[in-house]
Amino acid sequence: MTIFRRRLLWLRKPHARKHSHCSFAPNATHFGTQFPTKPPTSQHSSQDPAKTIATQLWNCTSLQELNQIYAHVVRSHILDFYSAPFHWNNIIRCYTRLDAPNKALQIYASMSHAGISPDSYTLPIVLKAACQCFAMELGRQLHSIAIRLGLELNEYCESGFISLYSKTGEFENAYKVFEENPGRKLGSWNAIIGGLCQGGRAKEVIEMFIEMRKCGFKPDEVTVVSVTSACGSLGDLNLALQLHKYVFQANIFEKPDILMLNSLIDMYGKCGRMDLAYMVFSRMGQRNVSSWTSMIVGYAMHGRADEAIEYFSCMRDAGVRPNHVTFIGVLSACVHGGKVQEGRHYFDMMKNVYGIMPRLQHYGCLVDLIGRAGLLKEAREIVEGMPMKANVVIWGCLLGACEKYANVQMGEWVAKHFQDLEPWNDGVYVVLSNIYASRGLWLEVEKVRVILKQRMLAKIPGYSLATTSD
Repeated sequence: MTIFRRRLLWLRKPHARKHSHCSFAPNATHFGTQFPTKPPTSQHSSQDPAKTIATQLWNCTSLQELNQIYAHVVRSHILDFYSAPFHWNNIIRCYTRLDAPNKALQIYASMSHAGISPDSYTLPIVLKAACQCFAMELGRQLHSIAIRLGLELNEYCESGFISLYSKTGEFENAYKVFEENPGRKLGSWNAIIGGLCQGGRAKEVIEMFIEMRKCGFKPDEVTVVSVTSACGSLGDLNLALQLHKYVFQANIFEKPDILMLNSLIDMYGKCGRMDLAYMVFSRMGQRNVSSWTSMIVGYAMHGRADEAIEYFSCMRDAGVRPNHVTFIGVLSACVHGGKVQEGRHYFDMMKNVYGIMPRLQHYGCLVDLIGRAGLLKEAREIVEGMPMKANVVIWGCLLGACEKYANVQMGEWVAKHFQDLEPWNDGVYVVLSNIYASRGLWLEVEKVRVILKQRMLAKIPGYSLATTSD
């Protein structure tokens, strides 16, 4: 056993596995119990249907149970007797929490048809559901309703609108909502910073964070996660170190949560400092799948395949179940390390051991791995057997392999599919011309050049951009 592996095994901490299931005992709180068809009239009534339903919704952990609870609510007409927004909000919130946003929006529509006006709690919940399913048109309607009800400056409504506009790429509208409220709270700052971060506008995230500090706001865990992610995207190590020092040495948080620590690991990994990522990882009292995955992806990103695979092995030894992102990291590591056999093994493990259906990114890694090894026939079989259509990334990887091994027949096949997806891209013609030239097929090279001239395609010249640090 290597010293590296012994050190990793030393980091493992045993953890008890607890499984909690939502179950209803056969008593008055079971959703199958017959509730009265009208509200109780006696103050001493032992059973209040509205309270019982609220308790069931609070304890519910599965969509199937929630559907049964809601079906009972509809059959017993409870909401006809208890028509306050509070009870509608509970149902909408529960569907949103269980990742059923479309159903949540349907309940909100039923609430509107019943003549129940939303309150300051309804709109943020519905906005969250609208964000989950990109219901932009509904979001605009909710904005109008909020203005009509005087709720547009409500902290939670405002944050919801900022998040919705940011998620759909309408940053101008997100900024307008943010700037219209001079008395904004921390939640609004987090919403605009998080929206910019998810939209890939890392520099603006840092600018907004600095502005937030100037306004006297102290960041919380949500703020720090967004800002560290932006630092990682920029690859600015100096900024990352300043943020780390500011957050932890200033004792803003008594005990950083696991999400924040994971974001630091991810940040240092993207900045190329896996030693600092390991320092954070090694000092964590508790680790989850994201903690291990961030380390694996970090090592894979920088071509350190052996370390990435070693961490994956120790992760499994620690009893942590990998997810689809973990396998993207492991397969990427195999690509960078040229580990064909291992790549096949982990791809099969993902499907057969963990029941994770491969996504386009997993197939992309596998095709890239097999193609780089010169196994072009096998790579083609993988592409043809995929349950989804290949994208330009996969075709690009395969075309690069064809250029590397000067495979004319495969190159022409790949180029045709690539051209169908991106007919405007001249890169495919350049690579195809190189493949012909490597085989001495000068007539074909000339034909490709003629096509380029006829289509008036010009290769964009490459350029470099120098950056300076203060």
